[in-house]
Amino acid sequence: MINPSLFLRRAVQGDAIITGAMALLLVVAAGLLAPLLNLPSSFLREVGIFLIVYAALVGLLGSREQMPKFAVWAVIATNAVWAIDSIALLFTGWVQPNLLGQAFVVAQALSVAVIAALQYVGLNRSETAVAAR
Repeated sequence: MINPSLFLRRAVQGDAIITGAMALLLVVAAGLLAPLLNLPSSFLREVGIFLIVYAALVGLLGSREQMPKFAVWAVIATNAVWAIDSIALLFTGWVQPNLLGQAFVVAQALSVAVIAALQYVGLNRSETAVAAR
């Protein structure tokens, strides 16, 4: 367990809020976004549903007085993998986004990478909790 720095707490909470907002956008507006981005609406909606669950779990972590260090590392690693996989998706041929769709994928990947970096900085600023005796 760690005593999260305020920086880490805000980075984790911000992640939950931003992810939740993106999740709602993708679920609610998948039909509108699909033709604009040239991405399948079912893909956007399914990603949004996944992100709802992820945002809830990250939000729960951000509400804890003390945070399990492994959970913080899991969030950082998940965000890093998400960012890398988002860029890799553009080269797989699984989807064929137009230029706006490519920009959307790259922008969200960069945003997630920045969040992961902020969480890493926050983790380094946090103190290991002293076990109760």
